[in-house]
Amino acid sequence: MTTTAITAIIVILYLIGAPILGGILAGLDRIITARMQGRYGPPVWQPFYDVLKLMSKEKAAVNKTQNFYVFCFLLFMIFTGAVFFAGGDLLLVLFALTLASIFLVLGAFSSNSPYSFIGAERELIQTMAYEPMVLITAAGMYLATKSFFVADIAAFSTPLIYYLPGIFIGFVYILTIKFRKSPFDLSTSHHAHQELVKGLTTEFSGPTLAMIEIAHWYENIFLLGIVYLFFAFNPLLGVIVALLTYFLEILIDNSNARVTWQLTMKSAWIVAATLGMANLIIVFFKLSV
Repeated sequence: MTTTAITAIIVILYLIGAPILGGILAGLDRIITARMQGRYGPPVWQPFYDVLKLMSKEKAAVNKTQNFYVFCFLLFMIFTGAVFFAGGDLLLVLFALTLASIFLVLGAFSSNSPYSFIGAERELIQTMAYEPMVLITAAGMYLATKSFFVADIAAFSTPLIYYLPGIFIGFVYILTIKFRKSPFDLSTSHHAHQELVKGLTTEFSGPTLAMIEIAHWYENIFLLGIVYLFFAFNPLLGVIVALLTYFLEILIDNSNARVTWQLTMKSAWIVAATLGMANLIIVFFKLSV
């Protein structure tokens, strides 16, 4: 079988499997969260039931552009993961990820709801908080492997975690922001404990909200794919670490109160400046000798 055929199969598996795995992880998240809070919790398939119910509701939008922005958000999120799992350029992947987030923000800004507007502003702040660490992660992988292509990074013989332990810890730190979990669930939350109601997604409903949920499932699998790259030398170990990372984020979510946007920004930049940049400098000199 040719390399092109294998790549096509992997992309198709991602397109079909990512929302299924993402939905199952969301269901496990609800169950674990409920058990930690002394509740029984919903069935693991509840996220799928919720999305199907949303898809069956009447289409309603505040304005004509709102659905377009959400569709672009879903489209670029799928594109991001497809390029990543096809072994494409990591920089293109990260730029597409940021563009997808911007479309969601534009959709929130397009409504006149104060909750949605504030949620969109906080989403932009969160983007500014995590982007430096994301770019440092890409730079670190390039320094270690001499390539920005995901296929080359995954095939690198030496474990990336050996070269990039600080960057790995920093990336896991900002994953809490990307997964929208406490203490950094500023713009919106999967749980009903915000003063912003649903913040960024307040004015979305029906099929539009379903698209956002599906896009988040695609996004979560893609983000766990980046975690996998640090341990790609051993595929089984990579999958185990990715799953353990997700469950660590659930533990953090249920054991921390939400912080202010100022602390979110400062802490993320401090982590990027210390763990991230220090690791980059060490790798640069280590590989230059």
